[in-house]
Amino acid sequence: MIHNPILPGFNPDPSICRVGDEYYIATSTFEWYPGVQIHASSDLVNWQLACRPLNRKSQLDMRGNPDSCGVWAPCLSFSDGLFWLVYTDVKRLDGNFKDAHNYIVTAPAIDGPWSDPVYVNSSGFDPSLFHDDDGKKWFINMQWNHRGNSVGGNPKHPAFDGILCQQWDPKDGLLNEAKNIFPGSKHGLVEAPHLYKRAGWYYLTVAEGGTGYEHAVTMARSRELLGPFELHPDTHLLSSKDSPDNPLQRVGHGQIVETPNGEVYHTYLCTRPLQGRFSPLGRETGIAKCEWREDGWLYSLAGQAPDLVVEPPIPAEPAAVVESVSFFNGTELPQEFQWLRSPEPDRLFSLTGNALRLFGRESVGSWFEQSLVARRQEHHAYRAETTVHFEPTTYQQLAGLTTYYNRHKFHLVGISWHETLGRCLTMFSCVGDWPDGSLEHPADPVPLAPGPVDLAVVVDGEKQQFYWRQGDQWQMVGPSLDASVISDEGGRGEHASFTGAFVGMIAFDITGKALAADYPSFTYTPNCD
Repeated sequence: MIHNPILPGFNPDPSICRVGDEYYIATSTFEWYPGVQIHASSDLVNWQLACRPLNRKSQLDMRGNPDSCGVWAPCLSFSDGLFWLVYTDVKRLDGNFKDAHNYIVTAPAIDGPWSDPVYVNSSGFDPSLFHDDDGKKWFINMQWNHRGNSVGGNPKHPAFDGILCQQWDPKDGLLNEAKNIFPGSKHGLVEAPHLYKRAGWYYLTVAEGGTGYEHAVTMARSRELLGPFELHPDTHLLSSKDSPDNPLQRVGHGQIVETPNGEVYHTYLCTRPLQGRFSPLGRETGIAKCEWREDGWLYSLAGQAPDLVVEPPIPAEPAAVVESVSFFNGTELPQEFQWLRSPEPDRLFSLTGNALRLFGRESVGSWFEQSLVARRQEHHAYRAETTVHFEPTTYQQLAGLTTYYNRHKFHLVGISWHETLGRCLTMFSCVGDWPDGSLEHPADPVPLAPGPVDLAVVVDGEKQQFYWRQGDQWQMVGPSLDASVISDEGGRGEHASFTGAFVGMIAFDITGKALAADYPSFTYTPNCD
């Protein structure tokens, strides 16, 4: 059976397409580099990371992008023998403006080579590309209204000013004028448009209600591509907004896919919140089985609120959940790891042949060059551990282990230096977005003996505990910390937070000397009891 979420941990805004018997899902990566995750599956049950296509400076440079900006809502499609990937690079989050730039890249195969980007427009985010059966291509995105008023749109949410559609040609770019084809329903906050054609109808699915607990997939249809569109009889195809006890919350934003045998599924983003509605795993990807009914509309077989378990198109056993042990003895970073913003990873880290070497750069709060290499938290309970070789000479240098959401929501423990203790173990926490995001020191520094230090963290729901070791015995360092703050809703809350919790290795050296720290391995052990 299919067990939701199919892509656990931070994997939002799923765009799905099928090529032959293989399925592909592209998800947002925001400020994490390389940009866009594409997973592949032949059965909709088991998924493997196929590539992160935006992996060089000519395609993506997010240095200076604020938290939760960067790559939003990619759309993946296949036509004319090519994969087409549409994405937004958002340069601003707060305030009236978004500065959302939309691009297209292509590749002959899912693992590339992916082209340099073609710029399309900046009128709004969540773009998609629709390939009509007459050979024409259409670019669709939500329109962002910075003025804070509404003319013909939804007066409750005037910034979300409807869905634009405009013909696009690979050689000549945008053609004619964009038309606003759909204002959304009364639910408001219309975004994430995807077009689908069937039996003479153009079906439009959008996300509405914001990406919080009122989130929903709304459906409409028209005989003409440019409208007018009529709403689905139930308005929403998928949503858990009226099902607060469903284990999958914040359901919305996805896309239709049909199997070779004509079965229909719809992806969606969702969360599995802890008590108190904190979502450290971020927005994950789920899938619902659907059916076309006699009235010509698509319906979810489980109703609007999706099920945890779904029948797959072919029999398949889900892969076992196993420990992940990464030895940094190769020439490439293991694929589960990412870093922040920079298209120049050589300035942040290298593989020495027996360790991952982080070069201390800017602080843990930097939007430009931060030496942080981390992986997603995919389970509510896990243990992570690593070993650090680091010889600081000033308190302005640190290397260690962190649980990290963004620059204002993190806990870390690391090796640093103290005027009277010398080399020591120190701990920082930051538990709220600006202006409440000042550093806290949950524990006093601990003096260290010469040599490497083992560090570990155990996370269990809303609690986490750091550990350290020099010798045989693990010792706790500091108190039990609040892990729920490392979540979408922590700090200022869901409206400022779109990613998910990571755990990983960090180094900074704000003297400017780029002091290096070596990490031979990293282990992530899920606790699924």
